[in-house]
Amino acid sequence: MTVAYRVALPVPLPTLFDYLPPAEGSAAPGSRVLVPFGRGKAVGIVVETGVESSVGANKLKRVARVMDDGPLLDAELMATLAWAADYWLGAPGEAYANALPLALREDKPLPDTRDEAWGLTPAGQSALDARSRKGGSLRLLEALAAGPLGANELHDRLPEWRDAGRRLASAGLIERVALEAMRAPAGQPPALSEEQVHAVEEISKSLGAYQPFLLDGVTGSGKTEVYLALIERVLAQGKQALLLVPEIGLAPQTVRRLRDRLGVAVEVLHSNLAEGERARAWLRARNGEARVVLGTRSAVFTPLPHAGIVIVDEEHDSAYKQQEGFRYHARDLALLRARRLGVPVLLGSATPSLESLANVDAGRYRSLHLRARPGSIRAPMVQIVDMRMQRLDHGLSPALLGAVADTIARGEQVLVFRNRRGYAPVLLCHQCGWHAECPRCEHPMTLHAGRRQLICHHCDLHARVPEACPACGATDLKPQGQGTERLEEALTARFPDVPVLRIDRETTRRRDAFEELLGQLHEGAPAILVGTQMLAKGHDLPNLTLVAIVGVDEGLHSVDFRASERLAQLVVQVAGRAGRASKPGRVLLQTHHPEHPLLRQLLAQGYGAAARELLIERRSVQLPPYHHQVLLRADSHQREFVDAFLQEAQAALAHTGLTLLGPMPAPMPLRAGRHRGQLLIESDSRAALHASLLPWQRSLASMPSARRVRWSLDVDPVDLY
Repeated sequence: MTVAYRVALPVPLPTLFDYLPPAEGSAAPGSRVLVPFGRGKAVGIVVETGVESSVGANKLKRVARVMDDGPLLDAELMATLAWAADYWLGAPGEAYANALPLALREDKPLPDTRDEAWGLTPAGQSALDARSRKGGSLRLLEALAAGPLGANELHDRLPEWRDAGRRLASAGLIERVALEAMRAPAGQPPALSEEQVHAVEEISKSLGAYQPFLLDGVTGSGKTEVYLALIERVLAQGKQALLLVPEIGLAPQTVRRLRDRLGVAVEVLHSNLAEGERARAWLRARNGEARVVLGTRSAVFTPLPHAGIVIVDEEHDSAYKQQEGFRYHARDLALLRARRLGVPVLLGSATPSLESLANVDAGRYRSLHLRARPGSIRAPMVQIVDMRMQRLDHGLSPALLGAVADTIARGEQVLVFRNRRGYAPVLLCHQCGWHAECPRCEHPMTLHAGRRQLICHHCDLHARVPEACPACGATDLKPQGQGTERLEEALTARFPDVPVLRIDRETTRRRDAFEELLGQLHEGAPAILVGTQMLAKGHDLPNLTLVAIVGVDEGLHSVDFRASERLAQLVVQVAGRAGRASKPGRVLLQTHHPEHPLLRQLLAQGYGAAARELLIERRSVQLPPYHHQVLLRADSHQREFVDAFLQEAQAALAHTGLTLLGPMPAPMPLRAGRHRGQLLIESDSRAALHASLLPWQRSLASMPSARRVRWSLDVDPVDLY
């Protein structure tokens, strides 16, 4: 036997790799090493040392270099990642790589973790006096005129300052300087309601011990104030707090609120950050310097040597589930980390997931409720608009348009919610019935009129809008249905004197565009906002009093068993944007099915009753959270290869006692030119499911048919697409 290091490398293979110890120095588990791999070199993480390898010393390669003086990943994170890779059936190297920011996965020295700050040079002061620069460069020089500023403050003042900063630094007009860390005065907290005080006190009793809590609070009930009060108590104990949010768009407003209240630096971790910034924030958390960490899904991997509490806001949100590569769920991983760290974990939502509600019923989580909005703020009035037999204007009913006009006349703001971007989901020939279809997906392409393009929202194929029908030559091509772009056009034409702002993936591609658009609304002037689910949660617009939800019917007839839960959550979350200040709010649900039981129950009894009814249904038909699922997906350019692989995979599980559904085509059988199929494995016992799947997973790669397909396993899938 040969004594070796066992190393995790960022490759999609279900194995670790053995290497001879380095010629110089040594590395502890959790340290990065540079190793030869293939024809090049790769950065890996040492998982074990002193391993007896079954491979002979003459066949093992040697670790080229130890990159760290000590472990970057501590024992808790290493154990958590090993468990997570095992549970989610992920490639271990990808799991360990996920824990590091991209800049720390490269063969480069660790970045300086000192606070980044910039000041004017003498040449910069002269350039400012002479006004020799324009635009963003001049604005940055003016911002630094009174003295150096930290990167975070610059980002708050000038969200696009980075490009100008690089130009000015290269010209010698600004320079990086040392900035003394100053603690800002903490803001004065508002008086908490009795429900908020009760929640804070109950959770505070568990500080220093693991206990999951579900904070079920109606929209606008002040869940964030509970988070802030708990973080203040954790900081007073000299410990760290981790707060997860599902969307990048929620991070800027949340970080401002945290900084204003807590008076400490708040480190932010999400994919929109420059990689250097992300790595510095991660390292400051690892060193214990960062007291409060705010981030999206991947921030769940942040080291917390002095952990005090973990908070997951909007815990129901499917954005917490990673859909590619290592398919972990950040909410569930947060629970595991809190258990290992011995701290409470708080899951907050106005529309808790059915999984969390089932865990409350089973006694695994403690439930706390915020049933009222603070002060005299009333819940919005919700009404159903029956679209049947009505003359619609671009999909908008007369009642809805009348309510928009009344709201604008009062000087207030409106949100028209449509969870479909683009101009129209279908471009149709009125003569022969031809419609624009993606040749790679066999799915309608969405018309984007502003760009004069047809775009497939599944594979991102772009095509020009034809002048005439390719099938019959007719020029009578008509857009069918409404997306946010078409609604924006229609509302602009109907209300020409009112700003109509569209917020979707198209209008927010540029960094900070989302925040800039919301900033216009915070000014309070009358406006109409057209948006997708990016606006469904967390945003607080005081003068927004009317929310109109169109396209509700699409969620009422989906084949996905989760569709009812998601529709109920979406309706409640979007409705919660209305009337969050002193003015009363109103919500209109536009539908062709006004008598639908789910809609009626939501209106009459609220989300809690609807969720309980859905839980009863799930239990009766043996679906999650009472049944456990793993989805095997496969795709290939040839259908027969997919079928052969899935049939061979099914045969390998035939005598395990698990329930097998399939093989079958995926709900979208063709995507980006690749045929897709799946096999769904179910069991009422999570332990039995994993006991059978671990050896089965290892055998999949060795199947002859596996070489002809691309396949993946998804444990606890949230989308069966």
